[in-house]
Amino acid sequence: MDARELPGWWHPLADKARVADGEPWSRLVPPVGEGRGSAVLILFGEGAYPGIEGPDVLICQRASGMNNHAGQPAFPGGATEPSDADMIATALREASEEVGLDPASVVPVATLPEVWLSVSSFRVTPVLGWWREPHRVHAAEPAEVASVTRVPVSELVDPANRVRAKHPSGYVGPAFEVRDMLVWGFTAGILSAVLDLAGWSRPWGPGRLVPLS
Repeated sequence: MDARELPGWWHPLADKARVADGEPWSRLVPPVGEGRGSAVLILFGEGAYPGIEGPDVLICQRASGMNNHAGQPAFPGGATEPSDADMIATALREASEEVGLDPASVVPVATLPEVWLSVSSFRVTPVLGWWREPHRVHAAEPAEVASVTRVPVSELVDPANRVRAKHPSGYVGPAFEVRDMLVWGFTAGILSAVLDLAGWSRPWGPGRLVPLS
């Protein structure tokens, strides 16, 4: 990919993604030899809403009947298949199946370090993509996806929309209250790290504590 293809707001994230390290990557390193490979697509576009400038990111709400992560906001993605050439191919295929994304409309920019999702024993590779040619998406796989939303980054970094979510287990992590969703858990942790990596985050802590039922 020629970096000159990217809009100006992409460059800080694209440059730093190639050398990402530290938190949360070092804290979420998968155990050696454990888990199944998977990928998620962190898809940034722009122009989703009139009057709102800058990037937005695609978030889907998982179906309530799923065995893992039921009802949670998440990035499109899932387990790798033998036919996938690499983790970028996995992320694009899963997004196509789940939300009807045209892979040709996406420019893969970078992959981030593999992280461990212990709840489902997945080794997850986050794939950063630029949605060069946005188009209509929808819940193409209703058994897995209930809805799809493009969330402006300006709303994600607004301190008024940043909170901490407390799981019944006692775990407390970053979360976002945006577009009638509470984005929490693994997705919120990775999203928070990506916003920090890009230099888009604004001071917000410690944030209101939101108990999870």
